[in-house]
Amino acid sequence: MSTHIKLGDKVKIHYKGTFEDGEEFDSSFGSDPLTLTVGNGEVIKGLDEALIGMEKSQKKKIHIPSDKAYGSFQKELVVSIKRETIPADITLKIGKQLQIPNQEGIPITVTIKEITDDAVLLDANHPLAGKNLIFEIEIIDIE
Repeated sequence: MSTHIKLGDKVKIHYKGTFEDGEEFDSSFGSDPLTLTVGNGEVIKGLDEALIGMEKSQKKKIHIPSDKAYGSFQKELVVSIKRETIPADITLKIGKQLQIPNQEGIPITVTIKEITDDAVLLDANHPLAGKNLIFEIEIIDIE
């Protein structure tokens, strides 16, 4: 009798995530498998949903649209701030991630997208926002 994954099961999986062009952005192969509780929101929604019904040792390749991955790209999360408002001890470099407080004082991660003499363009979107993703998953164990 086989055991199929259901909500609340603790599972160990190996995964490889790629973009639609085949470029790999993350993988657990070659290291420890990822352990998670299905349905707890520990991984993106599309991956959580794909695990349900799978069995131990099963492999699957899934396509996850951006709305079930990291969401759509939101232009309003890209803001330009005056360069003088950034503390002098912070090295500015395109692609660097910074933690800054939002309006409620909660730290959020932003990525530096552009630097001029007067301003710095910051993007608070997740780096994978707006991207459709492909995952190859393998179920290692179901607890």
